[in-house]
Amino acid sequence: MAFDGITIANMAKELNDTLTGGRIYKIAQPENDELLLTIKTADGGQKRLLISASASLPLIYLTENNKPSPMTAPGFCMLLRKHLQNGRITKITQPGLERILHIQIEHLDEMGDLCQKRLVIEIMGKHSNIIFVNDQNIIIDSIKHISGMVSSVREVLPGRDYFVPLTQDKADPFTLSPEDFKKRITSKAMPIYKALYSSYTGLSPVISHEICTRSGLDGDCSTAFFLESPEGETMLCALYQAFDQIMKQVKDGNFSPNIVYENGNPTEYASIPLLSYREADRREFTSVSKLLEAYYAEKNQLSRIRQKSVDLRKIVQTALERNVKKYELQLRQMKDTEKKDKYRIYGELLNTYGYNVSPGAASMEALNYYTDEMITIPLDPLLTPAENAKKYFDKYGKLKRTYEALSTLTLEVKEEIDHLESIQTALDIALLEEDLIQIKEELIESGYIRRKGGSKKVKITSKPFHYISSDGFHMYVGKNNYQNDELTFKFASGNDWWFHAKGIPGSHVIVKTNGKELPDSTFEEAARLAAHYSKGKLQDKVEIDYLERKNVKKPNGSKPGFVVYYTNYSMMIDSDISNINLAAD
Repeated sequence: MAFDGITIANMAKELNDTLTGGRIYKIAQPENDELLLTIKTADGGQKRLLISASASLPLIYLTENNKPSPMTAPGFCMLLRKHLQNGRITKITQPGLERILHIQIEHLDEMGDLCQKRLVIEIMGKHSNIIFVNDQNIIIDSIKHISGMVSSVREVLPGRDYFVPLTQDKADPFTLSPEDFKKRITSKAMPIYKALYSSYTGLSPVISHEICTRSGLDGDCSTAFFLESPEGETMLCALYQAFDQIMKQVKDGNFSPNIVYENGNPTEYASIPLLSYREADRREFTSVSKLLEAYYAEKNQLSRIRQKSVDLRKIVQTALERNVKKYELQLRQMKDTEKKDKYRIYGELLNTYGYNVSPGAASMEALNYYTDEMITIPLDPLLTPAENAKKYFDKYGKLKRTYEALSTLTLEVKEEIDHLESIQTALDIALLEEDLIQIKEELIESGYIRRKGGSKKVKITSKPFHYISSDGFHMYVGKNNYQNDELTFKFASGNDWWFHAKGIPGSHVIVKTNGKELPDSTFEEAARLAAHYSKGKLQDKVEIDYLERKNVKKPNGSKPGFVVYYTNYSMMIDSDISNINLAAD
């Protein structure tokens, strides 16, 4: 998701409301491209402002978290301390809808005279920068120096004039007119949403799609629609009205920061309601700073855990592919054994009717007394009927032995496949490093990873998810097979309820009843948890089996997480858990 001009406008309003009149108390530079300002606010409080010009993740937001600084402050940090320590923030502005913030600061110089300086924060992807400018618009210094060798458009060096580079033919959306809007959009042969963000500053693809949705248009439709369709003019007017409505919201400072979740993961954010997504998938925030901190904390956590689990996933995937190939080969061999009874019958019929066979005959017709039908039995002309019968009985015996061996082997391999798929699902569910530790321990004990010489079994600190239903019942979700066994057979009582996705890997869900009868809403919420924490979470509906815990059994010697049951209820339900409360353990 892009840190677009509308998000910057929301940030400008929040920082103006919070920091204007405050004094800069501390200036730190935790990273080469990052500043952390501590500000004593006008109301006597204290705020921290994090500013990052990272090429991969440029950000600016208020945070309560501190970060350690290097023992020796970098030169840019020392310069800011010299000029801005105890400086007062007078205003924070945004030029147009550019991805730029100006923090205006007044301070006393060495002579005691009042001076004006500006910190310019440019949130522009890999071109992001933090630039320190005087009241004559001359660059004093910047956190990144950009010479003419790097950029032919603009040098960012001490002593140079500061200006915003106009690298694209984009207009200020605050100064648009209906005629200019229509001319710009229809002059570009491209999808409508792309024509929007390539024509006006500050728009991201997500906001452009949102404008199209609000106007009743498909954003992927070509702009040629406006010129070629009979209703093109009407829909172009509707697009302008949706665009103008959003710009008025931004001008008025009417922001509603929200994150959009898909399958429990944060996917987009914006400072206006994204009506193109379901309300149930949107989480509202009271401030854009809280939104950004939550969004990137969740994204970073998910990506970090995904990275840490790469090796485990590779081990599981390799073992799974090997077992699947083995299973498919065994099934083909099992299919070949279906001929065994035919060979047995051939041998029996030859022993019964073989005396009628002429010497050197290539076949024999006989009545199959099992089906009362005539069949033709192929013969080896060089063998007697008795020898042909023995040949068929030998084939029967070999296939029978193969069938008996494969019946056991295919069952074992299928159990191993199910086990590995359940571990894959557990890796998808894992949110914390301690969750991965427990999964790794299972792989060690299953023989897929060798325990390092002399190392002891690790201490397990991962705990199941704990939710509370809308009716106040406690619901627990196992994150992996060990937790599933623990929940089902050690934690749950006989009259508690047990839930699991039918026929696919997933978590065991336990609802503690404490002797009470569960209402329908709790049954549905527990089923949603079982659907969400299963391999079928991306399906529209998942079939969930549920029954009292006392009816769930674990066969001796079975794999972790494996259970059997013979009497149960079932329901089809979606995997949306956005309205289920996670307990604050």
